[in-house]
Amino acid sequence: MLRAATENDVGTIRRLRNQQANRDVSITSHEITADEHAAWWAKTSVDPARRVLIYTRDGATAGVVNFFDLDGTTGAWGFFLDADGLAERGETLPAWIEIMREATAYAFDELGLEVLTGEVLEHNTVVRQMNRRFRFVEGTPETLYGGGREITVIPISLRKQDRRKGQST
Repeated sequence: MLRAATENDVGTIRRLRNQQANRDVSITSHEITADEHAAWWAKTSVDPARRVLIYTRDGATAGVVNFFDLDGTTGAWGFFLDADGLAERGETLPAWIEIMREATAYAFDELGLEVLTGEVLEHNTVVRQMNRRFRFVEGTPETLYGGGREITVIPISLRKQDRRKGQST
């Protein structure tokens, strides 16, 4: 289930985002400080072109979905899971499929988007494979430099009419 994030979720969002598994597959890979996170939330929580959603599974917070650059017909997204907690419970794959289903449904059915975009790191082959299962199309890779490292980022996009709807992946 997805619900809007509130002020009460800010600490949990930061804790999940700072899990090593999530940092390893993020463009920004350093540990997010409390001040950095507070500044992000202060800006994000009042931005009409953004939505932050909490993904819950069996009553517990299990992930975060970020939608940004929303303009009415297009928008970008990203998400991260409670990698540590879900792995411990053996629920990573079902949660991953569920959050992607719910987030893409939210993008197209609730936000009314025609095109959903995002980015994935080139080395994140497992996510790239899952994106293809959900019918995302990869664009031209771009090399970025930051945080003392070189990374290759691949843009992805999914058009509303191409999405999986009501089907198993």
